[in-house]
Amino acid sequence: MASGLLLLLDDIATILDDVALMSKMAAKKTAGVLGDDLALNAQQVTGVRADRELPIVWKVAKGSFVNKLILVPLALLISVIAPWLINPLLMLGGLFLCYEGVEKVLHTITHKKASTSEEAQKEFDSEELDLATFEKDKVKGAIRTDFILSAEIVVISLGTVATATLMTKVSVLSIIAVVMTIGVYGLVGMIVKIDDLGLYLTKQAASFKQTIGRGLLAFAPLLMKLLSIVGTIAMFLVGGGIINHTIPLLHHVTENTVDHLETIPAVGNIIGALTPTLINFAIGIVAGAIVLLVVSLIQKMWPKASS
Repeated sequence: MASGLLLLLDDIATILDDVALMSKMAAKKTAGVLGDDLALNAQQVTGVRADRELPIVWKVAKGSFVNKLILVPLALLISVIAPWLINPLLMLGGLFLCYEGVEKVLHTITHKKASTSEEAQKEFDSEELDLATFEKDKVKGAIRTDFILSAEIVVISLGTVATATLMTKVSVLSIIAVVMTIGVYGLVGMIVKIDDLGLYLTKQAASFKQTIGRGLLAFAPLLMKLLSIVGTIAMFLVGGGIINHTIPLLHHVTENTVDHLETIPAVGNIIGALTPTLINFAIGIVAGAIVLLVVSLIQKMWPKASS
């Protein structure tokens, strides 16, 4: 009996070692998506009142947990009964991200900013009156974007443990899902409260704290603006990357292009390393523009369907 217990403990220790090793591998492979996820979600919760920032982050974080609660079992089920479905589903998600990216760029270009104080006040008043709808749309958009990024994280992690036992797959995917969600939204919460920390420090007696506070107040809007830009770029990079890896022809063209560019003397390695990112970005823009064009045509042909 004692030997049986020791064997059981040894099996458990082996499984835990496998889970820890594979979780580490999966975390490394999804680190790039984590950066995109952080930028996108920090961007999604900008533009709301300071006292509503953390409640909105919390709402989106809860939505993210629900997303992963749906995606992890779904990914495991699909990998067993219909593994061929994973790539088409990822493709749809990538196209949607590219479409949202193009929409954001066009909105930024075409959105008319208030030129006078009266117009600015009128715009502010209308936003205040519709604050509940504004926040609801923000949360919905962030959770929708998180769903696609979470799907990519789950699929990448699933690929890392493709040959493992079912229990190991469940353990690794669950660990990655929880750690990624806590990490992303913990950092998002810290980022959106930088200006509040700066304001608090400016009210302290010590001069060095006031200096730091003023620096944080000056840095916060720049950071949020940067994250807004990075978040939009990330949509094209993540969406384009998904499309690139899902379509074998594009993936082979990218690999061949990198191989040719790496032969350039002196700068070949640097250019070769940057090329896949630039290609993914270009694919993302083109794909997003095509989807936007198709959606626009559908809305014009069947206006009732879009309303």
